[in-house]
Amino acid sequence: MAIAAALSRALDSDLWWSFRRSPVTMLSALVALVCILGAALAPWLAPHDPFDLATLNLGDAFKPPAWSAEGDALYPLGTDDQGRDMLSAIMYGARVSLLVGISAVVFSTVVGVAVGLLAGYLGGWADGLLMRIADIQLTFPSILIALLVDGVVRAALPRELHDRIALFVVIFAIGISAWPQFARTVRGSTLVERNKEYVLAARVIGISQLRIMLTHVLPNVVGPVLVIATLGLSSAIITEATLSFLGVGVPPTQPSLGTLIRIGNDFLFSGEWWITIFPGAALIAMVLSVNLLGDWLRDALNPRLR
Repeated sequence: MAIAAALSRALDSDLWWSFRRSPVTMLSALVALVCILGAALAPWLAPHDPFDLATLNLGDAFKPPAWSAEGDALYPLGTDDQGRDMLSAIMYGARVSLLVGISAVVFSTVVGVAVGLLAGYLGGWADGLLMRIADIQLTFPSILIALLVDGVVRAALPRELHDRIALFVVIFAIGISAWPQFARTVRGSTLVERNKEYVLAARVIGISQLRIMLTHVLPNVVGPVLVIATLGLSSAIITEATLSFLGVGVPPTQPSLGTLIRIGNDFLFSGEWWITIFPGAALIAMVLSVNLLGDWLRDALNPRLR
């Protein structure tokens, strides 16, 4: 009954009404859902396992898409230089891209919200110190911060550990480069909320500052955070693809869409265009759909636009 009541309230909400009124948003949600399901269910939906060396056949290398004269129906989007099915490689690569993007956004959200809450609620020297750190980091491009962090961590760790921890290093590098956006947004909202009557009343009855921040202030500042997180997901996916294209992202044994684009780029001008075009198209579709959903969420949660 509780689930049914919650579903009924959701279907009667302004958010659902706004979603149904926007064909572009509905199409974007459908594309994002297809990308997520295709990536999450790749082991069951993919026609082949592109990373099982026992199933690879170099004789199938450089096969064009199935609709071409020399294509093969077994490989709908063709194969790469190793004979791997491109459709399967894209589905598995999207898993890595989404995993890195979502994990990095979660990490940056937790760090940014915590810093923003502390800075906005405590004020004084804590606010000044934390925001100056955020301002300094914002002067550098996110990709530069991610490259710097990735390089420092790789230099500090033994070479034999690089491939095993590469995924975690990339997540940390991307996440630590994006927290200032969350921190500044939450800090601004917290400055407004901390002087309202319900916060003052909580102080009067003796509730601890930590509990006030977590149970009273935080629920009232999460709206903008959801919008930034949605838009930040697309930025994180692009950053990961850029790092992988430059050869400093995930290891070759766990290729993402950026890795596939880098591999295909070597054959782009020799006629094997599908090796890089299809992963690039998948990356564009994923990022564009997430961006459009973020734009809709920003407008839907803005009371001035209702």
